[in-house]
Amino acid sequence: MADVQKTSSSRSVSSSTKTKGPGVVAKGYLLLYNVLLCLGWGYTLLQTLTHVTEGKDHKWLTYPTLYSHVKPYLLVSQSAAILEVVHVAIGIVPSSLILTFFQVASRQLVLWGVVHGVPVVHIEPGLPMILIAWSITEVIRYAFYALSLLGSVPHFLIWCRYTFFFILYPLGVCGELNLIFTALPIVRASGMYSLRMPNEYNWSFDYYYFLVLIVIMYIPIFPQLYGHMISQRKKNLGGTVKMKTE
Repeated sequence: MADVQKTSSSRSVSSSTKTKGPGVVAKGYLLLYNVLLCLGWGYTLLQTLTHVTEGKDHKWLTYPTLYSHVKPYLLVSQSAAILEVVHVAIGIVPSSLILTFFQVASRQLVLWGVVHGVPVVHIEPGLPMILIAWSITEVIRYAFYALSLLGSVPHFLIWCRYTFFFILYPLGVCGELNLIFTALPIVRASGMYSLRMPNEYNWSFDYYYFLVLIVIMYIPIFPQLYGHMISQRKKNLGGTVKMKTE
């Protein structure tokens, strides 16, 4: 599911000097991490927009070769987000480990379990939708975190962070659902990633029903998270802007 004003590496700015540990080293590492991810997603966005605007292979908002065009940058940039779970686990970023895990895992599932695992979805309009939504969101997010670590975030970037989600979050969710729904028949027919009984482990897992459960979870989660982002926008842009990450 699309990321929701995710707590990130920059949150250690205010607390790193108050806690024991290699604060300067951690801050330098987190700065490098955020800068690299900002550049990675920026390049992914550039490649996506270039491919889409050239329109050499598109038909009715579908771009069959788009994924192969952006795959190396997309896989690296998104997979690197796994480190955010590590950052929380080792204590250099003060955040909820469970929340961070599920936020990161949701994206990995869509990317590796659907987009990469079921090639037929590459011709769906949901692919450019998630690429544009994810890339813009992450460029803003990592730039915000990197500048927060330096203690200087321009108001325009704060405004972008707490405003662009109005369009990007629904766009990303619609794209993700389009891809998952397209993948479901293929997953069911192939039995991919599933473990059927009988087997030596004496338990079963059906990836098809797992994806169905994920789709159902979008129903209660989407409005709650969207409402949360609206409240965060009011908190950070309503009146005096507070220079901190929520």
